[in-house]
Amino acid sequence: MTAASTPHRIAVAGATGRMGHMLIEAVHAADDCQLAGALDREGSPALGQDAGAFAGWASGVLVTADLAAGLAQARCLIDFTRPEATMAHLAACRQAGVGLVIGTTGFSDTQKAEIAAAAQDIPVMLAPNMSVGVNVTMKLLELAAKALATGYDIEIIEAHHRHKVDAPSGTALKMGEVIAEAQGTRLADRAVYERYGHTGERESGTIGFATVRGGDIVGEHTVLFAGTGERIEIAHKSTSRAGYAQGSLRAVRFLAGKRHGLFDMADVLGLK
Repeated sequence: MTAASTPHRIAVAGATGRMGHMLIEAVHAADDCQLAGALDREGSPALGQDAGAFAGWASGVLVTADLAAGLAQARCLIDFTRPEATMAHLAACRQAGVGLVIGTTGFSDTQKAEIAAAAQDIPVMLAPNMSVGVNVTMKLLELAAKALATGYDIEIIEAHHRHKVDAPSGTALKMGEVIAEAQGTRLADRAVYERYGHTGERESGTIGFATVRGGDIVGEHTVLFAGTGERIEIAHKSTSRAGYAQGSLRAVRFLAGKRHGLFDMADVLGLK
């Protein structure tokens, strides 16, 4: 970062969680970024501590549950928390005029509508997965779905750690949406989320989902296009959350200078 340049002043929500730590480290390591706020829940034992203490460095930023204080010096908030917390952060960002990068998953349709409404006033980047690799995979799925629109059964298998609370993952659902839209349909009309007992033959045109939860799996997604005599698999496997953090910083840079609007990682990566 040159003396004349202005750093991206970033606040991190869920600052004391594993993803929060990864984000803080990524901000600290980036020459063009500066940690400007660190938010955590009420009652967290880390409140009042330096946000860099977990890594042995002094950031000068104290962890706080006060949203106004945590956002006071920031131009953008990165949020990987839970839907209810993210909605509170969204309202605070809208009030403060702070951009928001959302990696949280599990939103209801009503909450998604609220996010879209807030994006009329502030810039928002919403994506179920911030990984650059995952979003390139989404583009590959779009191409495959168009070419394999007939004669292929589609199944999406995802695996995550035991602590993940929503299923299927937001990334798996987004993959299903990308495929359905590429084929001129809606996922809601084609998705099959459960199979148990005597299900009968597979219904043509459906998109099946299977979920695995266990151990410390960071994130794995495989999409099967199963035809007669051949099977095409498009897969992405994460071994670290570092990719999510780096993708988030790319999103922050993309939002810089934008006054409002709702964007996704395809916008950030120029894949549209």
